[in-house]
Amino acid sequence: MTPEFVQSRQNPRVQNLARLHERAHRDTQQHFLVEGRRELERALAKGLIEEIYFCPELFRDDGGNALIQRATQSGVTLCQLATHAFDKVSLREGPDGLLGVARAWKNSLADLKLSAIPLLLVVERVEKPGNLGALLRSADAAGVDAVIVCDPVTDLFNPQVVRNSQGALFSVPVAVAPPQETLDFLRTKKIAVIATTPAATLDYWEANMHGPSAIAVGGEKDGLTEFWLQAANNPVRIPMLGQTDSLNVSAAATLVLFEAVRQRRKKA
Repeated sequence: MTPEFVQSRQNPRVQNLARLHERAHRDTQQHFLVEGRRELERALAKGLIEEIYFCPELFRDDGGNALIQRATQSGVTLCQLATHAFDKVSLREGPDGLLGVARAWKNSLADLKLSAIPLLLVVERVEKPGNLGALLRSADAAGVDAVIVCDPVTDLFNPQVVRNSQGALFSVPVAVAPPQETLDFLRTKKIAVIATTPAATLDYWEANMHGPSAIAVGGEKDGLTEFWLQAANNPVRIPMLGQTDSLNVSAAATLVLFEAVRQRRKKA
C-alpha cells in the first residue's frame, strides 16, 4: 500500500505532530515523538512505534529506505511528507527525514526485573532534558539494571531526552517514582544507596560497589536533597583538583557508574 503523501504544513496530521513538541499534548495523548534513524530503529525493535513520517529527500544514506521497509513489514502506519512539511515537525538542525510517533508507557518499580547483584541509577530532580538523556545513555552503556527517576522536573518523553539518550530510553528499563517509595523499594531489595555529594569525605573509588548498589545523583543546581543524603549508606565525592567545584551531572554519574563496573569486573 502506497503511503499517503502530505505537502501542506497546515495538514491536520502535520499540525498534530507539531503539538507533540509540547508536554501538555504529550501527556494528554500519551504519545511522543522519536526523531532520527538510530532512535527510531531502537523504538521500532521494541514495538513502540505506531506511525512514521518520512521525507526521502532528507535521507542521508540507504539506511532510511531500509528502516521504512522494516516498518512496512511491522505494520506501522507510514506517511510521506514534503520537505517544507517535515521542517515544521522536526526539532533538529539537519534532520535525516525520519520521525516517528511512539506510545508512552508507565513503568512502576514493581515492573523492574533485577539481576542477582543489581546496579541501579537513581536520578533526582534533573532539570535539563539533555542531561536526563545523557544519563540514560551512560546508564545503558554501564549495563545498569534500571534507572529510577525521582521527582522528575523534565518530561521523560521530551524529544531532547530521546535524542540525547541516542535511543537508550528504549533499551534501559526506567521507572518513575516518589523518593520515599523508591527508598522503600531499595531497602526491601537490600540495595545500598551510594549518594554523590561534594560534602562526602569518601572518594568514589573507595566505596564498595561489589554488592547490590544504587548510585544516586541530584539536580544540576543543588545536587541531591537532604532526603537522599540522609538515606545514603555511602556518600561519595569526586575530588575536584581545579578551579571548578563540580561536574555536569551526567559526567559525574558516568564516572561512578563505571567505577562500579570496574570493581565488579575485577572481582569476577
